[in-house]
Amino acid sequence: MYGLNATGKKLFDRHFSGTLSEYVTAIAWSPDGKILAASSASGEVMLWRDLPSQGEVAWPLFPLQVGEGQSVDCLAFSKDGEFLAAGGQDGRVKIWRLHPNAGVYRCRPLHTLENAPAWVDKLSWSPTSNQLAFCLKRHVQVWEADAAEVAATLNFEESSVLGISWHPSGQHLAICGDKGVKVWNAADWHDDPCFFALPTASVALAWSPDGKYLAAGNLDNTLTVWEWGNLDPWVMRGFPGKIRNLVWSKPLTAVGAPLLAMSSVEGVVVWEKQAQELGGWDGRVLEAHDGMVQALAFQPDTFLLSSAADDGQICLWHKAKKVAQILEGAPDGFSCLAWHPQGHQLAAGGQNGELLIWSKSMRGKGFGGQ
Repeated sequence: MYGLNATGKKLFDRHFSGTLSEYVTAIAWSPDGKILAASSASGEVMLWRDLPSQGEVAWPLFPLQVGEGQSVDCLAFSKDGEFLAAGGQDGRVKIWRLHPNAGVYRCRPLHTLENAPAWVDKLSWSPTSNQLAFCLKRHVQVWEADAAEVAATLNFEESSVLGISWHPSGQHLAICGDKGVKVWNAADWHDDPCFFALPTASVALAWSPDGKYLAAGNLDNTLTVWEWGNLDPWVMRGFPGKIRNLVWSKPLTAVGAPLLAMSSVEGVVVWEKQAQELGGWDGRVLEAHDGMVQALAFQPDTFLLSSAADDGQICLWHKAKKVAQILEGAPDGFSCLAWHPQGHQLAAGGQNGELLIWSKSMRGKGFGGQ
């Protein structure tokens, strides 16, 4: 029933399958889409590249770092694709430099930032500069790659940092944890942050692509959305558990708000802003999963939503409304998702180490995520 889209054609076909030695903790595409990085609970960092051009040596899955028993929990490429950063259980943030050479990418270790005994479980590059933000217990450190030095150490104070998100302009960095969200000005890290107070802890955080909205998923089973510049938020309640994942689509129109998708336990809810300027948000529930939803992602520049869960299924939701196809390949559950920057491939990690990539089906050509 769910293997085909409304026209009876597949959207995506299996393109690659590989295996890491343990639970896949994170995956990330390079900005040009030529390399996929994946990490595992054993500490591996692996690189995959697509089929080589004529005359090149095949490079299906390359070990950048072997596992030593301590997990790598987060991965990210810099905006220009020059740097790859990884952080994890040992407190180290490792930086590699990627060098294009006649079409073949070569990587070499560049820096190792020692932060033990802190566990680095979140990191994110600025969308406009080579600044890397990563969590260190109650702090976030901002490291400047071009100068190879720490640019700022931001004190959250109230608790361990539970989420970070850069504004799409790169001008602000939002950090969440107990009691709410703080937003720092990247032009002057010494300025006092803007504080969005909440009566609970926020565990997920995401700016909308237009930078107009900031959403926080909370431990008390609520969702909070602020319009940037307005401290009075919208609050959505009544979910069965904490909000684990938040993702935004592209804006619906040139003047409209984007869609906001969130997950709580096995459910997915998609929120759409009412047309009136002061109007609220209308939600619709998407039901198909029988296990905890572990990851959500919109296909770039479309409204095709993907959701991955413990039930071993990835659901592709046409226009974020209706299941168009279900992808499988991790029988004990999926752990993470990432769309290719151009949207023609979808990568996913599994809880038993599966690394899977699907490519847009030529048989399904003409059916888009719009």
